[in-house]
Amino acid sequence: MPASNQTRTTQIYCASTLYGAATLAAALDTGLFEPADRRILLITNNAANPEITTGVDAMSGFDRVRERFDEVLSWNETIAPFHPSGWGPRADDVPLWERHLRMLWNLGDDNIQLTVESVQVNPALALCQLFTGAPVDVYADGLISYGPTREKIDALVGTRIGRLLHLDLVPGLTPLLLTEFAVPAELVPTEAFLKVLGELAEAEPEIAAAPAKDAKEHPALLLGQYLSALDILTPAEEEELHLRMVRGAVKAGHRALVFKPHPTAPAAWSGSLEAEAKKLGAELTVLDRPVLAEVLFQRLRPALVVGCFSTGLFTAAGLYGIPVARVGTDTVLEKITPYQNSNRVPLTIVDVLLPDLADAKAVQNWSMPSRKQVGKELAGLVKAIGFCMQPRIYPRLRPEAEAYLSKHLTEQTWRYFKRRRLTSLALPGALPSQLSFIPRNATVRRIARRARALSRTVKR
Repeated sequence: MPASNQTRTTQIYCASTLYGAATLAAALDTGLFEPADRRILLITNNAANPEITTGVDAMSGFDRVRERFDEVLSWNETIAPFHPSGWGPRADDVPLWERHLRMLWNLGDDNIQLTVESVQVNPALALCQLFTGAPVDVYADGLISYGPTREKIDALVGTRIGRLLHLDLVPGLTPLLLTEFAVPAELVPTEAFLKVLGELAEAEPEIAAAPAKDAKEHPALLLGQYLSALDILTPAEEEELHLRMVRGAVKAGHRALVFKPHPTAPAAWSGSLEAEAKKLGAELTVLDRPVLAEVLFQRLRPALVVGCFSTGLFTAAGLYGIPVARVGTDTVLEKITPYQNSNRVPLTIVDVLLPDLADAKAVQNWSMPSRKQVGKELAGLVKAIGFCMQPRIYPRLRPEAEAYLSKHLTEQTWRYFKRRRLTSLALPGALPSQLSFIPRNATVRRIARRARALSRTVKR
């Protein structure tokens, strides 16, 4: 439906994953965007080697999503030979680039409206900088929206953001992302998202579960993540993490396993997993085609979904009612650095809410906590972690972080914090109780820093 004003309105939607594109499609289907004269889906491939990695528009089912848009363009082709994650415009070049894009994409003098993901980094940030006057909506691609903004956003971009669209993956928990600009969070209806996922599943008729008399006979689905590419684990540690998934699933009684590797993970890992499964008397199938985990939930109807801290664990449990279990969150919590790593909050959410695969009874009896339980038990923890991660972006969260830490630091919750971090921020838990009389102010912290510096100098 065309816009009513004389100047045309063009909406540009940026997507780097099919999951994100499906989220946009669901938002469009439910009328969360105003009418426009033209809707462009701008595809970006942010993989380290996009030339050899399957892009969003090459994935099965993409044609079902692209029907919502008038045109599909490639950001990679637009800025070639630069990489989408590494390129951004120089300030002096912004007018030149905007003029170039308006000519290249036939935008003319259109009013531009942007919808992007991960607005704090390129390519989304670059797009927002190029169209300087365009209003911006941000949509969340997974659990990461529940954590803080990982980089300080220029006010020239942040103040243009109207809302954060997100799926209700953790009912009862409100995203912390972009709240430093008072950006309101708005839910994309689950029913609409499920409808789009159903369309994607229809495009994969070749994937189907073998006939089974009992649901327990369906395979266990193992989700790989490739954390070594993010420098969270070493390749050897991540391979061991996947082997723990295999051993745990077999120990839980599953003899048919399906492993969905990350698209950029080394092929050698699949071979070691197949060998381990065979040794344990199970059969493992590696799904080496690019497909959404949510499509597999529908087509394979797995008896169990296992992962580390994949968003797919929550879509499996919350959207499809499939039993889930986590593996290796304890290891990753010890390894993840720096403290402000944006994966820390998704990792914590999974560790707190989902059962450990090693605890068979917990996996069997687990159910998604209610909104009230999540809001009460998890919200305070996430805010405390968020402040510790980004104290300069969220200084207003200090009182809530202090209140949580003063009451809830236990053997279980200590794993989500680091004493050094608490000490540097002068938060509860930073010092032994017998020294808690020392006032937590800037002068004391400055003296402590000087003392540590002097100590290091003396040791040299």
